[in-house]
Amino acid sequence: MKIKKVDINMPKQRKKEEVECKYFRWLLGDRNGVYFADGRSNSPPLGRQSLGVRQKDAAIDALHELDLVMAVQQGLADQSLLKTETSQRLELATGRKLYENFVKRPRVAGGPRSSTAKRYRAVLDKFLVFAESQGVHYWNQVNRQVLDAYASWLDGESYAYATEYLELNTLKQILKFFVQNQHLPSEALFAYPMKKAQGTDTYCWRSDEVQAILKHCEEANLIWLRSVLLALSTTGLRISELANLRWSDIDFDRCMITLKDESMSRKRGTRELRSTKSGYNRSFPIHEELENILSNLDQNKDGRVFHGPLGGKIKPDTVRRNLIRDVLAPLAPRFPGNSDEPSFVDGRLHSFRHYFCSVCANAGIPERILMTWLRQIHLTHGH
Repeated sequence: MKIKKVDINMPKQRKKEEVECKYFRWLLGDRNGVYFADGRSNSPPLGRQSLGVRQKDAAIDALHELDLVMAVQQGLADQSLLKTETSQRLELATGRKLYENFVKRPRVAGGPRSSTAKRYRAVLDKFLVFAESQGVHYWNQVNRQVLDAYASWLDGESYAYATEYLELNTLKQILKFFVQNQHLPSEALFAYPMKKAQGTDTYCWRSDEVQAILKHCEEANLIWLRSVLLALSTTGLRISELANLRWSDIDFDRCMITLKDESMSRKRGTRELRSTKSGYNRSFPIHEELENILSNLDQNKDGRVFHGPLGGKIKPDTVRRNLIRDVLAPLAPRFPGNSDEPSFVDGRLHSFRHYFCSVCANAGIPERILMTWLRQIHLTHGH
């Protein structure tokens, strides 16, 4: 008797789609046409939950809501978010785009100078990374505690008081913009008083300290930094101005550098228009040491004079970190200071501007001339 061979085809297992939400990773599948979310691979496991819908778009929306509910239960998100309408939850990245589009408006329409817009971008670059690391994914979650934590982080990274004030004040302005334009509910605003810095406690390096810094930077991996620091110490330029210095700004025949404020100029091509802090053009002579450096630098196609360690555009934060880690820390034992007062290790990039002022004053350069070079309304006692 022959037994007929029966080919039994087992039903294929349905594939689940992996979805990365704000707080957890889920597998999205459907059973009998109804979508469910599988969160058992998370730590802790979140089980398998029916989403109760048959359309995928609705399932994705329900999944994000479930993700938030689970995050609140696990203590990863504030419960107040559950009381906020979905349409009023503003993701960090979305909010950033809204604000950056706002500050890109033309000057004639009240837009800020390009240099100001860049400062806003730098603030958001740092804050968004910090916020995500703290489990903050929505602007709705930004409150006093978040700003306090961010201020502490900035302090731990050795940022100056004025920088911390600027960063926190910018974040307050951004929240106000969101509320005024109905991107956030009015409850998102909160009082956060701050005291603006009066005067300056920026350390002004001595000549022997600057010479030691430049000597230390003669190491092969720091040559790029030496050029930057020597330029700062012989021009009084701000690091943002130096980063945007172009070969077209340099007149070797007259031995002069001219910084132009282009904020009111018509934009041509893709190059960003530059602006000075004062809003005025200014010219100043090229120091002999700087002239030697400039004469030996390659003129890159991007037109910029100075470049970072990898040949790209200078990032002020990169220069600051390299200065602290690779220069000030190794040299600190040579220049011990009083713990109660700013000393060598407390110097920062702006200290070179103060140093330049002190050198000029000691050389007998009239204050009026120096103010013209720096385009400074007045010289502080720190200078």
